[in-house]
Amino acid sequence: MSGPVSVMRTKRLISNRLVMLSAVALLATPFLSGCQNMAQQGAGVGALGGGLAGSLMGPSKDRGRNALIGAAVGGLVGYAVGNEMDKNDRTRLNQTLETAPSRQKTTWVNPDTRAQYTVVPQPVYQSEGRECRQAEISSVINGKAETVVKTACRRPDGQWEI
Repeated sequence: MSGPVSVMRTKRLISNRLVMLSAVALLATPFLSGCQNMAQQGAGVGALGGGLAGSLMGPSKDRGRNALIGAAVGGLVGYAVGNEMDKNDRTRLNQTLETAPSRQKTTWVNPDTRAQYTVVPQPVYQSEGRECRQAEISSVINGKAETVVKTACRRPDGQWEI
């Protein structure tokens, strides 16, 4: 097929691919930086999930734009959730991962934010030469409950990194 319809279809395909490539670059950025905090990790995971969800919604001709919008919204939501854990909470989480027996609940309430956390660490295992352990982290922040399962691995400096 040739003519104006073919040219328009080709331009639309190129445009959608450029949008998709931009979305992928946006999504990959948080994972390419070496040191990340919880907010950055949350933003990266949220952007990936939002981009995937967005790409699956709506007509196929708009998938690229939907993926980009989903990535932006998911990134903002993920950043907000990851940013809720302040330094005090991250210190308590690290202490729990370091000292708590496997499958034992550790609970605390942040004195400043009144956020409540419960962490249940799992047994330590080796992964790529590092000690790692999964942990179920439940939180109640501003009345909203959420539970996630995260994997933490020990850094060379001895701290646990999620």
